[in-house]
Amino acid sequence: MKITLKKYKDQILEWPKSGCHIMAQYDDEKIIVYQAYRKEIGEFAIKNQYFGGEFSLSRMTWIKPNFLWMMYRSGWGTKGGQEVTLAIHLKISAFCNYLQNGVYTSYDQSKNISHEEWRDEIENSNIRLQWDPDHDPYGSKQERRAIQIGLRDNFIRSFATDDILLIEDISEFVKEQYRFVQNGTLENLITPSEKPLIFNDETLNRKLKITKG
Repeated sequence: MKITLKKYKDQILEWPKSGCHIMAQYDDEKIIVYQAYRKEIGEFAIKNQYFGGEFSLSRMTWIKPNFLWMMYRSGWGTKGGQEVTLAIHLKISAFCNYLQNGVYTSYDQSKNISHEEWRDEIENSNIRLQWDPDHDPYGSKQERRAIQIGLRDNFIRSFATDDILLIEDISEFVKEQYRFVQNGTLENLITPSEKPLIFNDETLNRKLKITKG
């Protein structure tokens, strides 16, 4: 794998305990996001290094930069239709473009727009943003919030092909680490190394409600 790994027990000492944070593995060129699919879709993506075949370009797809949120969602790869876990190395420029064009899935009165205006925004947007409680390896909710991003139409077409640098199959790694969760031996658990992502663009930071410090 081309993912940097680190002991979970060491990472939780460094991670923020609360607030809205995009926890991810990234650098100046790329960011890693996660998805889980059934075998047919996952194997096509791994072999061809883009999404096609039975992958739907007409349905919204959700990406998650936070590994443990993906593990919560897929049950560590045990839920039906989510057996193949993919680590998708995305161009960070594309990821930023998603966020800049995103509309929140829930109405926020602090934006000083009406509910009707928000409904118009979300119906016309091809990117949806959603903050959810982060989760620990056992699936327990945390005070820290994790983001997921929904893509459709032109953005899903771009994501499926042009925005991808590398697609890795990490299903076996997920199975190996899940054993430590099942055995209650989190001292042995290894997860992708992640840290909060803060942008140079303060307008984007404010839009995303990112907690600093």
